[in-house]
Amino acid sequence: MDRRSFLKTSAMGGTAAAATTLAAPAYAQGNRTLTMVTSWPRGFAVLDDAASYLVDFVNAMSDGQLTIDKKAPGELVGAFEVFDAVSSGQADMYHSADYYFIGQHPAYAYYTAVPFGGTAQEVTNWYEHGGGQELHDELGEIFNLKGLLAGNSGSQSGGWFRNEINSADDFNGLKFRMPGLGGKVLGKLGASVQNIPGGELYQALSSGALDGLEWVGPMADERAGFQEVAKVYYTAGFHEPGSALAANVNLDVWNDLTPQHQAILQGASRATTYFQLSETLANNGAALARLQQQGVKTLQFSDDVWDAFGAASAEVMDENMGDELFAKTRASFEESLATSASWINKSDGYYVEQRVRVLGG
Repeated sequence: MDRRSFLKTSAMGGTAAAATTLAAPAYAQGNRTLTMVTSWPRGFAVLDDAASYLVDFVNAMSDGQLTIDKKAPGELVGAFEVFDAVSSGQADMYHSADYYFIGQHPAYAYYTAVPFGGTAQEVTNWYEHGGGQELHDELGEIFNLKGLLAGNSGSQSGGWFRNEINSADDFNGLKFRMPGLGGKVLGKLGASVQNIPGGELYQALSSGALDGLEWVGPMADERAGFQEVAKVYYTAGFHEPGSALAANVNLDVWNDLTPQHQAILQGASRATTYFQLSETLANNGAALARLQQQGVKTLQFSDDVWDAFGAASAEVMDENMGDELFAKTRASFEESLATSASWINKSDGYYVEQRVRVLGG
């Protein structure tokens, strides 16, 4: 495929025009500054934390020779316009969740999360040792991008609701925010699924524009204030068992970087994944306790609801199998998942089960 021709015909309306206002990369005395557009408002818990960590790590490792100028949504482009801005070369890189861009290609879901997919560790296993990085690059070639994962928030919650979900039928007509292929699953169950940027979610939920939403987990959700407008919280979800973030770089920019600077960006991305996952897991328990103290009712979906999630998920995944690269990515991912699970279930999984049985908790 001719990548340049593809880009000219595939850019979303309005984005290319908006992107032309972006500044060119800055060079001064041999130093380089990369403009990074993000999907996160400044100070947003967990997600902007990860983007900021990436920026600081790169600056420290390069001793200031390679720096990143981080832009929040609206400063240059909107939260969901970052892909096109970087793909077209008007910004140098983005930090976002790649499943926002399944409209560009459905295989991008695998670089955030897919329904009934991998835990954070399983995603990393695949990406680093099971061919995931290579497939990310193959996909990125189509859009003039170099793939990098830079963050993982771990298992995300099932979401916030005004009322309890007693059966799968309760999703019918529900106005619910869920991106990616998980959102398409809820659409199969009759939900009116919407993809709204994180910075707009509180207002949408409080105004009634949404009946419910999923975001990240207790730490990030508490900071967003969702407990002020909804009191029913499902703590486990089918849609994002290990949610990765991406720091993709314009491929021409990447190829123009020195090997040292490429290595710094790769190292910073891996470090950011480690940092974000540990930050989230270290804080979710205490945040959940505070939410419960504020009157939030924590629940789990019933088995029959999980069964409905599973059946709808299989339909959604199979609908994309006509795309060769999606099918190739799915096969690679599921092979890695099976290999990981065969050991994890017999080691970590069994150990945790016995620890709870012996010590309680």
